[in-house]
Amino acid sequence: MRLLLISLLLAVSVHAADTPKTRVVLAGDSTVTDQAGWGKAFANLLTADAECINLAAGGRSSKSFRDEGLWQKVLDTKPAFVLIQFGHNDMPGKGPKRETDPATTYRENMIRYVDEVRAAGGQPILVTSMARRVFVMGKLQGELKPWADVVKTIAEEKKVPLVDLFARSSALLEKLGPAASDEFNPPGKNQRADRTHLNAKGAEVMANLIADELRRVAPDLAKLLK
Repeated sequence: MRLLLISLLLAVSVHAADTPKTRVVLAGDSTVTDQAGWGKAFANLLTADAECINLAAGGRSSKSFRDEGLWQKVLDTKPAFVLIQFGHNDMPGKGPKRETDPATTYRENMIRYVDEVRAAGGQPILVTSMARRVFVMGKLQGELKPWADVVKTIAEEKKVPLVDLFARSSALLEKLGPAASDEFNPPGKNQRADRTHLNAKGAEVMANLIADELRRVAPDLAKLLK
């Protein structure tokens, strides 16, 4: 009887080891990375049945991420799910290698990302740009709204799950106000406040907002959340 029990336990262990994990890939800019964004905190919310690969890279836009070959790396992982968030480096002032126009080139880039994930057999999930913590007269400046609005439109048109992080983060930051929102700031350079990127506390808060949205819009991925 004891030998039978041991055999059963070994069989279960071998089966568990052989069961492939569901691959979840993150694509985006620095606000998605493990070092300066919500990536690591989000990965910590996934169960052991998921494998999170963060291919986000600082300074990249929806244009340069593809041009530099980073998008192909995403497809090469053969992902089950891809969370895609750009916008911060698509804005004016970032130079011709990165800038996009919300209504034209940004829209084209994001649609192409969606189509290619689907063609590769994966599920794209669009994430609107996380709001910057920049307040003017007590109100968020909200300069990323045009890029967020385009992503919302694409999600509706192409029936893609949408995590509206711009709306969720904006609402939270407005509620907290400037001083409390600054508690999410990582150490700045030259004593300048960094209101774009995240420290560990900010990353955890944003990751939980994303997880909350996924439970609502992406039930298949939500099954992999703790």
